[in-house]
Amino acid sequence: MSVEQADDGLETQAKKRIIWLSQEIRSADALYYQDDNPALSDADYDALRRELISLETEFPHLIRKDSPTQSVGVKPAGKFGKVKHSVPMLSLDNAFSDEDVTDFCARVKRFLSLPETDVLGFTAEPKIDGLSAALRYENGKFVKGATRGDGQVGEDITANLATLDTVPKHLTGEGWPEVVEIRGEVYIGHDEFDTMNVAQVAAGKAEYKNPRNAAAGSLRQIDPSVTASRPLKFFAYAWGEVSEPFAETQMQAVERMAEWGFDVNPQMRRHESARAMVAHYTEILNARAGLGYDIDGVVYKVDALGLQDRLGFVSRAPRWAIAHKFPAEKAVTTVEDIDIQVGRTGSLTPVARLTPITVGGVVVSNATLHNADEIARLGVKVGDSVEIQRAGDVIPQVLRVVEPAQGEAFTFPTQCPVCAAPVSSDVDEKTGRHDVVRRCTNGLSCPAQAVQALVHFVSRQVFDIDGLGERQIEAFYEKGLIKEPADIFTIRARNAEIKLETWEGFGETSAAKLFDAIDARRTIPFDRVLYSLGIRHVGRTNSRLIAQHFIQWDKFWNAVPELQNPVSDPYMSLLGIDGMGQAALGSLARFFSSESNHKIVENLVEQLNIEDAEAPTPDSPVAGKTVVFTGKLELFSRDEAKARAQSLGAKVSGSVSRKTDYLVAGPGAGSKLKKAEAAGVKVLTESEWLTLIG
Repeated sequence: MSVEQADDGLETQAKKRIIWLSQEIRSADALYYQDDNPALSDADYDALRRELISLETEFPHLIRKDSPTQSVGVKPAGKFGKVKHSVPMLSLDNAFSDEDVTDFCARVKRFLSLPETDVLGFTAEPKIDGLSAALRYENGKFVKGATRGDGQVGEDITANLATLDTVPKHLTGEGWPEVVEIRGEVYIGHDEFDTMNVAQVAAGKAEYKNPRNAAAGSLRQIDPSVTASRPLKFFAYAWGEVSEPFAETQMQAVERMAEWGFDVNPQMRRHESARAMVAHYTEILNARAGLGYDIDGVVYKVDALGLQDRLGFVSRAPRWAIAHKFPAEKAVTTVEDIDIQVGRTGSLTPVARLTPITVGGVVVSNATLHNADEIARLGVKVGDSVEIQRAGDVIPQVLRVVEPAQGEAFTFPTQCPVCAAPVSSDVDEKTGRHDVVRRCTNGLSCPAQAVQALVHFVSRQVFDIDGLGERQIEAFYEKGLIKEPADIFTIRARNAEIKLETWEGFGETSAAKLFDAIDARRTIPFDRVLYSLGIRHVGRTNSRLIAQHFIQWDKFWNAVPELQNPVSDPYMSLLGIDGMGQAALGSLARFFSSESNHKIVENLVEQLNIEDAEAPTPDSPVAGKTVVFTGKLELFSRDEAKARAQSLGAKVSGSVSRKTDYLVAGPGAGSKLKKAEAAGVKVLTESEWLTLIG
């Protein structure tokens, strides 16, 4: 037998083996990802993949298009499902100076009523500039992965995350809880990013702007095989839902994650003073260029998990952590023009159109000038050479004029540039001063405000309607198809007349998909409906607070007329919610005092099934109760007492009324105690309060 015949025989055997291995791996993938019933152990599965990779390396011309090495998992569904986070994935508050870090440490001690001389431990680690992800493990097995989304609901990207080598399919080591959700950041290293862009250029495609965008786009591919081809990595640094505690400190928890098979950041350290934390920050800042991946700051966390629990959360961030951001990157360019943009609340924002320049790896051609007062302070005008800065994802801003040009000063318009309505500014009733922001007075009758309000309505953090973005909203508004939110939900019913499938950019399939996406959002939580209205000062947090206060939309709607009266029970009860201010309530009242706004909301609600809000901790003995704290509290700080009560579903008020359920009185209680006793309100000592809440 000749050498050629022997080689042919080996190739024939290899071809048969590759086909068999591919079928076995595909079958195992289907059982794992679809049926949740794996037929192979992780070791056996990995052995099959290693053998297949070895054969394909030796016989590259035998690689099949449907080879499991060219894709991962099973055929994608074509759309990401939603995942509700059992523990919200919140963001972090920021520090921008050494003084901010010192204030953070002092603030933590004050909240916990700790003497300034007490030693308190903090961890410090680089803040990775990537995409947040959550990985759920049950009995050590990876079962679900999700993006952060809006912090409450993310997208199911399980199959995509399973393609990452740094995401363990099964936890190693021991001691992991039956259920544990590991959280961290997906990113792309600098070398791998450069390689990706070389390939893009070679293929005649546009380069990726930066590693973060490349990582985000790679992770959200409909086809997992595309994700598998990208050099994504995962750093673990936090956790969400756990069936049982697995550590006593932040440092210990991250060390346990490393034992379970996760990559954790080697730059993480523990410190016991603000000075040491800032020194570590400086060290990381200086080493930033050589790390091999993008970071945009350092994250500090209280080390003791018991203290983290006591500190709890504010509306959007934990009290026990803060991100110390790196200094903003700056550059000098020229102002080519100054435009005025009209926002959804009527605000007129001047924007400098710049000669494009790269800042921090991103091409910047626009920068905000904030308002008329800022333009006057800077003295900026068209033609000036200016210094701009960009920090993280913040919109670039003009810092100063470097070299002024000849020409006239910029004149701020007195009429809306879109609808020509008069421009005005709010007046502070207490000080009599005009607000620095000038606004169009035409409300939703101004096309710019109407369009931006509709864009906000369909955005991801509000109604999240697939296939309906800013471009579609603008086109639909111009053609009269959508003028108010309710119109979105009647498009299907009106389509016999509209014939959307005949419009440019649409066909029968895309039109049908849009109708289905709209119908899928008819059932919506109470707080999202309120947030969708775009009321000034009533953002996501206040919308959630109001929803949790009323629970049912009908109860809120019935109370709306009384919000015009600042001494009414509904108004005062909302004002009693910690975090709810008069600015938000004033905006709420003004919005619903408009008959047109009232009618717009009525029309919208007719199209929806509004879900009741979830009452916080309904099994708590103080859920739904109104509590007032007075006097000098000795067992906990006032802030901690209020935060703990709210976390248990209580409403914390600053004044005693007939609606008050409990007054918690410390030494030195004065007029509030007398008023409570006169009104028959139950008065508790601090110890009695602690006994009540368990």
